[in-house]
Amino acid sequence: METESRPLDALNKARGSRVLLELKNGKQFVGTLKAFDIHINTVLDDAEERESGETKRKLGTVFVRGDTIILISPA
Repeated sequence: METESRPLDALNKARGSRVLLELKNGKQFVGTLKAFDIHINTVLDDAEERESGETKRKLGTVFVRGDTIILISPA
């Protein structure tokens, strides 16, 4: 089995990088992936909320509950 074949391995590789989170309610957040757990509860540093590709507001450090996330992608 490859070392990066599991979803949590891919997230681990992205730790410290900028990522885009999209939530079930349509909101998007971009920030540096600081930490996550097995439920994909996620902590982003230097986070900002985006709407239509434009920064809506800067939030700093945020905690996002994993069951609200539908997408995590490199920013």
